[in-house]
Amino acid sequence: MAKTTLQRLFDLGQSPWLDNITRGLITSGDLQALIDKGIVGVTANPTIFEKALAGSTDYDTSISELFRQNKSPKDIYHALLTQDIADAADVLRPVYDRTDGVDGFISIEVDPGLAADTAETITQAVLFSTTVNRPNVYVKIPATPEGIPAIEECLYRGININVTLIFAVDVHKQVMEAYLSALERRVEEGKPIDRLRSVASFFVSRVDGKVDKLLQALIDKETDPDKKAELTSLLGTAAINNSKMAYQEFLKVFETERFERLKDHGAHVQRPLWASTSTKNPAYSDILYVDDLIGPDTVNTMPDATIKAFLDHGTVERTIDRDLDLAHRQLARLEELGISLNQVTDELTEEGVASFSTSFDSLEAAINGKREQLAAGNSAGGQSSLGGLEPQVREGLRRAQTDNVSTRIWQRDPSLWKQDEASQKSISGSLGWLDAVYIMRQRASEITGFAEKVRNDGFTSVVLLGMGGSSLAPEVISRLFGPQSGWPRFFMLDSTEPGTIQAIERRIDPTRTLFVVSSKSGTTVETLSFYSYFRAKVEAARGDNAGDSFVAITDPGTPLQELAAREGFRHTFLNMADIGGRDSALSYFGVVPAALIGLNIAAILSNAADMAGSCSPDSTPGSNPGVWLGVVLAEARKMGRDKVTIFTSPDLDAFSLWIEQLIAESTGKEGKGLVPVAGEPVGRPSAYGKDRLFVYLSIEDNTDMHQEHSIEKLEAAGHPVVRLVLPSKDAVGAEFFRWELATAVADHIFGIDPYDEPNIWEGKDNTQRLLDTYANEGKLPEVAPILTDGISLYGDDEALARAGSEGTLNSALHAFFSTVNPGDYVAFLAYVPSIGEHEELFLDTRLAVRDTLRVATTFGYGPRYLHSTGQLHKGGANKGVFIQITCDPRSDLPIPGRNFTFGTLTRAQSMGDMQSLQKHHRRAIRLHIKGDHSVGIEQVRQAIRSSLEGLGI
Repeated sequence: MAKTTLQRLFDLGQSPWLDNITRGLITSGDLQALIDKGIVGVTANPTIFEKALAGSTDYDTSISELFRQNKSPKDIYHALLTQDIADAADVLRPVYDRTDGVDGFISIEVDPGLAADTAETITQAVLFSTTVNRPNVYVKIPATPEGIPAIEECLYRGININVTLIFAVDVHKQVMEAYLSALERRVEEGKPIDRLRSVASFFVSRVDGKVDKLLQALIDKETDPDKKAELTSLLGTAAINNSKMAYQEFLKVFETERFERLKDHGAHVQRPLWASTSTKNPAYSDILYVDDLIGPDTVNTMPDATIKAFLDHGTVERTIDRDLDLAHRQLARLEELGISLNQVTDELTEEGVASFSTSFDSLEAAINGKREQLAAGNSAGGQSSLGGLEPQVREGLRRAQTDNVSTRIWQRDPSLWKQDEASQKSISGSLGWLDAVYIMRQRASEITGFAEKVRNDGFTSVVLLGMGGSSLAPEVISRLFGPQSGWPRFFMLDSTEPGTIQAIERRIDPTRTLFVVSSKSGTTVETLSFYSYFRAKVEAARGDNAGDSFVAITDPGTPLQELAAREGFRHTFLNMADIGGRDSALSYFGVVPAALIGLNIAAILSNAADMAGSCSPDSTPGSNPGVWLGVVLAEARKMGRDKVTIFTSPDLDAFSLWIEQLIAESTGKEGKGLVPVAGEPVGRPSAYGKDRLFVYLSIEDNTDMHQEHSIEKLEAAGHPVVRLVLPSKDAVGAEFFRWELATAVADHIFGIDPYDEPNIWEGKDNTQRLLDTYANEGKLPEVAPILTDGISLYGDDEALARAGSEGTLNSALHAFFSTVNPGDYVAFLAYVPSIGEHEELFLDTRLAVRDTLRVATTFGYGPRYLHSTGQLHKGGANKGVFIQITCDPRSDLPIPGRNFTFGTLTRAQSMGDMQSLQKHHRRAIRLHIKGDHSVGIEQVRQAIRSSLEGLGI
């Protein structure tokens, strides 16, 4: 492969460096790409850094963390800069090693405000050198009268120095003298000098900028055409000629006997570095200050645009000492014209220091500005790298302030969401979650006392019999904290699939198990069926004392309350009636099960109360964690990012399930909504389309670094990421409240009633009609499969039917997946036993679909998802592509008092859901497994993976 112009430049003896460094450049791999093209070093300064910080979200997470540590803007700047410099040095280290320490350097600059303070410059140079602690780092010190002594002292101390802001040849001489003096001092004291390096940054284009203005003033006054032409010929020559003179002085100094003696000890030349090499005047060549300054033992540091131009049309040949006589004549002519180069360079030095100082002031302002931007996200552990969403979020927060959203929510103003009387009445009766945490704190000791009594009575297991949102919070809490020593183990039953029920039954002793029957309405068919089944088991074991093994959590006046009283339940907890199931985590529905397994509910509720306080009615939207998150969710959807992809650290993985049901059930209606994506591991940035908003939850000081690195790659690629950092596991209580408020705010922006669930009732009605058919006819309606190929395939799409009739399962699935469009999501709906082995197989299938089609995937066990994401499937936008997987139970289970079995109930639920999907014209198929479930799921996995061949990008 032919060498690039940059690589050929290096072969000639000049080192091409990049005059730019940002965190995004490092993390994206773009810096390495430039190195591959021939860049062998990098410089940085406050001006460049200020633009990077203000113009990107690369530093938001770090700034948030440093502000939490009460760091000043200056300390934050130093922390961010030294981290970038260290990271860039690591990327450049192979170049440093390959060139034996000649190149592979990155430069870090002392604060411009220290230019007139020798002692403080030395102190900061030493600090930077030790903090970064890399051999391939230069510390940049300006060549001011106070800076030159600092340069010599730092070199004497063994610090590599990039001397910056050199404009005059005489100053360059002073810099070289300081370098040689430092080397001589080290040699006299027996200190090594063979690894000490220095460059002298001689600024170029700015000289033309100032001289050309003076020349142009003369040209404008001149009337003689010949003299005007002569003056015009001098434009654009001063900078190159000044640099050529500096190079000649360099050659003289480093060819002396004085330096030859130092070379015997391993000394290296102090290379001239051509800085400020971008062309400011469009009338000049865009690579003027590269093409005309090529020579050995030099460096040219170029901005991105100049590098691109030189790669495209640069000429590589020695030019640094070409036409020296002409250069001398032109410089002399400028003096004759009254244009003093010494005066020009003195002014440029002062202006250079002032310019960098101004950039530093702007940098401090930018950091403070970031603090204000991130204040909302930082509330209660939140951070964000929103990229292109930031302007929309700021505008959304402004509207929330204008609409008085925070106050109106706490005032329970239903007009925030709907204007019709019926909807407002329903909404007003659903906002009790705002007060739940305070009520539960008052009752915490009572709940804890009850839990201790249960433990003391010898119960070793707690089985929660529930379904939908009200049962997910206990599952999340139990999985988050795990078993507590000396307390009952927790089991969650929210599946009617017979194998799942049997698996729990095998793990418990019915005589020592407390069953928590949990249902807001008290009529949930699944929950009451579970109760009937286990009541019979406990009666067989305990006889008349069976009621003591049951506890009810329900609303006042429900059939379950009556049942509990009639059948002698140990206790009934009557919840606040104005709380929906999905918002009930901080009510009896979530708190009682947590107490029963020995958790510190006081700590969980305290964290929740703190969050509620942060979300108080008098808080501004930007400082209100719940309102801020709700605005982000809503504005992301407006920009097409309606797939809220939730990542968690391993110790929080269950929490994504709770968020999933809350978002889906609250927002997925009226053809709108957000699609929550839970359970997907972090993929490569290229695996995702532009429909994603990422949310990452983790626990402070317990970070998975591999996952953290993957998240950073998403941020670097421009994907919007919200980070929520919990100080401890107890802060899950705070997150319950934050997310409940956030979904309410998002629904306000969408114009949706957060608390109705029309399509969930539709599915329930379908199920009941099918069960009525079963009662009357002794069987459920038969549906003929389109195709049987080991796995039976059902569906009514004509194109799918044709593919099925003409080919195999693979061809039918291929035709089905061909209907998937960018921005869609593929949902796997599994009516199979809920065991880890099955989830792993489905996860592998999900990833195959995601990585091939670049669409979001979701997974839900049936019938649980019917009470949560099922609302979104039918009520949200028609972007879902549904694959329902059903199976025949290994052995069925009767339901006491019912004329159908659990297997029949499960089948009716899956069929009812399919009917509803088809009614709403969703793309949906059903794959039915006969025989061994694990073998069948593996067959489904292989068939889907094979069918994806030839699809995607």
